[in-house]
Amino acid sequence: MWSSFEGGEEEAKKSVMGKFKRVCVYCGSLSGNRKIFSDAALDLGTEMVERRMDLIYGGGSFGLMGLVSQKVYNGGCHVLGVIPRALVPIDISGHAVGEVVIVSDMHERKAEMASRAEAFIALPGGYGTMEELLEVIAWAQLGIHDKPVGLLNVDGYYDCLLGLFDKGVEEGFIKPADRNIIVSAKTAKELIQKMEDYIPLHDQVAPTRSWNAAEPDAINS
Repeated sequence: MWSSFEGGEEEAKKSVMGKFKRVCVYCGSLSGNRKIFSDAALDLGTEMVERRMDLIYGGGSFGLMGLVSQKVYNGGCHVLGVIPRALVPIDISGHAVGEVVIVSDMHERKAEMASRAEAFIALPGGYGTMEELLEVIAWAQLGIHDKPVGLLNVDGYYDCLLGLFDKGVEEGFIKPADRNIIVSAKTAKELIQKMEDYIPLHDQVAPTRSWNAAEPDAINS
């Protein structure tokens, strides 16, 4: 009877586990002016723990970074923070939980986080969060990866950004299929479900395999 219970428990755990295991979360090192943003970060952390998802993030311990990382870490999932060497002695990083990887600069930081992740989620944040989000969207468009990219649009925080994307489609700068690269939702649960159902519909500028070539091809002029 006990073994039967254990087997049922394991099956339940498997049924909750998501389609992707390692999620890169971009978010602010500040908490914002309203509690709803902190609540959303904690809710995302809870949702990740329930689905046994590991966290990859920028390594800070303050703001939304600190909240989501602590929640995932306390829930028993692996947390990996990637920090540029220049930020280690500065208060912006604080004391990160889990494993910490120190890299040379911001470019290496973003590349390291992206290569380890199987999906990307952006919480509310400032310039850095939005820059990282836009970069992984552009990388998907180019064909560098085909991983789902999610935007947690807490209380309409990203309405203007999503409207800008729609304007880009309207004015002919973003292809309609490319607009579907970004998945958005108001809650963590809904967002992760949409991301798990995500199927790339856009034409990659170059196939993903070509970006993984070991050496560049010479071009003769």
